[in-house]
Amino acid sequence: MTKPPVSDDLIALAHRLADAAGDVVRQYFRTGFHIDGKADSSPVTIADREAEQAIRAILAKERPNDGIHGEEFGSGKGSSGYLWVLDPIDGTKAFATGRPLFGILIGLVHEGAAILGVLDQPINLERWIGARGHGTRLNGKTVTVRPCPDISSANVSTTGPDMFDMEEYLRFYHFLKQDTGFTLYGGDCYSYGQLAGGWLDGVVEGHMKLHDYAALIPIVENAGGIITDWQGKPLPLEPSFDAVEVIATGDKPLHERLCKVLSA
Repeated sequence: MTKPPVSDDLIALAHRLADAAGDVVRQYFRTGFHIDGKADSSPVTIADREAEQAIRAILAKERPNDGIHGEEFGSGKGSSGYLWVLDPIDGTKAFATGRPLFGILIGLVHEGAAILGVLDQPINLERWIGARGHGTRLNGKTVTVRPCPDISSANVSTTGPDMFDMEEYLRFYHFLKQDTGFTLYGGDCYSYGQLAGGWLDGVVEGHMKLHDYAALIPIVENAGGIITDWQGKPLPLEPSFDAVEVIATGDKPLHERLCKVLSA
């Protein structure tokens, strides 16, 4: 049975959440803030924390029964069946070094499906939003992935080699050098926006957590793309801090080829 489209009210709320977080992030971009290290050695800043707090304050007022799973302040289950998944700054290293290739990620999960996702780049003022029944839009304009007629011309992105173990990365690197057009490094979540917009053919990442990918699923899928783990299975949507591997592509042949290479 076809699921109903996401309501206009939820889409409007998602925009307000991104606006609030973006206002915080812009205040700190390229200023002299302190960078802290978390238990997993990843960096965090005052902007990460305050941006997530800004989102949570709005949700507490407007959707008090919804669950929240955020990178900085953990999980609360809620009673409504809706779960907001937050990554206030995906790409903190880029943010901390003044590179506008990070993004604010806001996802909404309901009945086991990622139904709404926002990727906001608050410096470039670019906002992708994908929602069930509405397609994916970039600043209000519908975008779609592009077909990749020949894998030898595919352009594939990954944030960096440190997202892989050495054996995985050597397989991936050999494939990229021998069989594809060219490789891009860096970009974090921004690369998935490029994929959804039809400028990039594939993205491969390792060690991704729910807050890293929940918002990206509806953005990629509602633009016509495919996003799974390295075995081609759906990405898990239960709150957890277990890491998974992610492949996103604009079409099926490239997706199948990447899965075969990386799951060997």
